[in-house]
Amino acid sequence: MSLETQLLGGRQVVLRRHIPAPPARVFAAHTEADLVRRWMSGPEGSEIVLCEHDARPGGRFRMRWRGEGFPEFEITGEYVALDPPHRIEHVERMHLPDLTTPDTRIVTTFTAEGSGTAMEMIMTFASGEARDAALATGMTDGMEACYARLEATA
Repeated sequence: MSLETQLLGGRQVVLRRHIPAPPARVFAAHTEADLVRRWMSGPEGSEIVLCEHDARPGGRFRMRWRGEGFPEFEITGEYVALDPPHRIEHVERMHLPDLTTPDTRIVTTFTAEGSGTAMEMIMTFASGEARDAALATGMTDGMEACYARLEATA
C-alpha cells in the first residue's frame, strides 16, 4: 500500500498508510533509534549517519543523512506527548545547508486494522508557503520509500 496524501486547510497535510505489523511494532519503529535506522535511511543513495531518540515528553531526537548527489541534511525535534502504542506528538524542523525550516507540529496515530496498523500523520506547518515548499521537495516520495522499507522489515 502506498502513502495517501491529503491537503487539509491552508497549512496541513494528512498522510495515511497501512503497515502490516501490529501497532506496538510500528510505534517502536518510530521511537527506538536502532529500529529507526533500519528503515528511515532517507532518499535512494543515502544513509542515516546519526540517529538519536529520547522518546518521552520533552525528549529530543536528531537524525542526519548523507549521500551522493545531494547535500547532507538533518532533522531535529522534541517529543510533546506519547501514548504508546497509539499516538506520538512532536515538533520538528529540517536543517538544510542554506536554511532551517520553521517548526512543524506532527501528530501520528497508530490504530489496529486487520492484521496490521493504520497509520495517520497530521503535519501542521507554520504557513501555507512552508507546507507547499516541503511538498515541492518530493518529501512524500521520500517518506513512501522509507515506509516501504518499514513494511519490508516490520
